[in-house]
Amino acid sequence: MNVQKFIANNSRDALRQVRDVLGEDAVILSNRKVPNGVEIMALAGDDIASLVSPSADKVVENKAPLMRFDEEPAAVVTRPTVRPAVAKVASTTPSSQVNTQREMNEMMEEIRAMRSMLEVQLSEISWGAMQHRDPSRAEIMRELLSTGFSAGLSRHLIEHLPAVNSFPEGMAWIKSVLSRNINVMSNENEILEKGGVFALVGPTGVGKTTTTAKLAARCVMRHGANKLALITTDGYRIGGHEQLRIYGKILGVMVHSVKDESDLRIALEELKGKHTVLIDTVGMNQRDQMVAEQVAMLSGMGAQVKRLLCLNATSTGETLNEVVRAYQGSGLAGCIVTKVDEAATIGNVLDVVIRQKLNLYYVANGQRVPEDLHTVQRADLIERAFKLRRETNAFQLLDDELSLIVANAVRANQDATLRGVHLG
Repeated sequence: MNVQKFIANNSRDALRQVRDVLGEDAVILSNRKVPNGVEIMALAGDDIASLVSPSADKVVENKAPLMRFDEEPAAVVTRPTVRPAVAKVASTTPSSQVNTQREMNEMMEEIRAMRSMLEVQLSEISWGAMQHRDPSRAEIMRELLSTGFSAGLSRHLIEHLPAVNSFPEGMAWIKSVLSRNINVMSNENEILEKGGVFALVGPTGVGKTTTTAKLAARCVMRHGANKLALITTDGYRIGGHEQLRIYGKILGVMVHSVKDESDLRIALEELKGKHTVLIDTVGMNQRDQMVAEQVAMLSGMGAQVKRLLCLNATSTGETLNEVVRAYQGSGLAGCIVTKVDEAATIGNVLDVVIRQKLNLYYVANGQRVPEDLHTVQRADLIERAFKLRRETNAFQLLDDELSLIVANAVRANQDATLRGVHLG
């Protein structure tokens, strides 16, 4: 086995050396930065056979894609049926078999890691070339990221962006696609006219109690106080009961307090004659194991209780994804985006709504009851998102930084949540 070392100023030149010396079937064993550039350890495709013991009577196959080095390194080409590493386990001792298999596994892990790194590096090169060929796409990408949309969704949209003549034309297409992918209730009658039992859930401080009061006020204005009931499960937060009771007193609505699933069943049975029942739940950290207990309690009521998840527009996309996963349970009826007035950008929360295919019922943008609760106009919401894009220099992306972000999102199109994004 003849492992060879190649050193060049950058990965592109090093890969070209590997191809020229060892051919297109070369296998990359390792890659690392050195003081004078990049060092790649590689092995010719034919030499891999030296890893095979001639006395073997058992064959263990490790299928892994070989990397092919083309003149234009814009992508890594895989060969689905090539078997670059076939280890014949020696029949001498069990320890030698284990060692041989371990060595083969380690080598294959290095190859996979190298392949992943090359995909990112080549994607960065490809994106840099695209920036020069089509500056408007790069500017649209920058706009999406500045608005708070994730690198994965932004790249997905840019890759499917049709040929456009200008930046405004491209942005019009982007806004249209984003708008179509936000699911909203057709009109407010889905809550106010149909009625039912709605439980507002979500982490602490997201605004559940205030939002409950806003919904309650709308119901009272539509049907009267005698058609509405309020339930609170918030027995932990100091003053949690009292805040809702104050709102209930103003509206002329009785507030019922429950502690567990049994209490909730009794309360719902007593209130089954009401047109609408709103449940204000206790807020909990999305990582708290009690979240699962709360979801189970509400889900135990069957389809009778519809859960509305309150999402804080000031939270990061990663945090919001965690919140949705924690509170999802067997399914959410929808969500309400709160604190829109406090958010520097809202692309992050819209990204999660689109990815998780949530039904967006309302957006809330203040503390006034009931004024600061609004039904959703999709196009207006998208326009607002881009108007709130980051303007601070510290958060603006330079061209080199943009390339790095795009390159790190190279696997985004494999994300199942993106396959549901409608582009047509």
